[in-house]
Amino acid sequence: MTELTIVSTKDAPEAIGPYSQAVRCGQLLFCSGQIPLNPKTMQIVEGDVKVQAEQVCRNIAGVLKAAGLDFNRVIKATCFLKNMNDFVAFNEVYSKYFGATKPARSTVEVARLPKDVLVEIEVIASF
Repeated sequence: MTELTIVSTKDAPEAIGPYSQAVRCGQLLFCSGQIPLNPKTMQIVEGDVKVQAEQVCRNIAGVLKAAGLDFNRVIKATCFLKNMNDFVAFNEVYSKYFGATKPARSTVEVARLPKDVLVEIEVIASF
């Protein structure tokens, strides 16, 4: 059986439930969904979907870095939006971080996200 390795960093919000920031399984890193929590204050970053997406991407960057990876190694992203009308604005921020590699992606509108945020993103990356 493949060994599981927990990845944790202070550069992303600590888990607010019974989960890990990320788990490495073989050559894959499974990153838990990130919401726009400031890792230093553990408070939600106030603002529109662009402001919140920026914080989410910074959080993902911290988790990836802790594993020795970056956005170029992301192979799949799953994005959750509170309002699909924010899709274009969200994409402006998303493309700054993920644009070069263009990983496979799903984006869905959901009824509610943790702490009533506007966006959450989870990723899978490869070593």
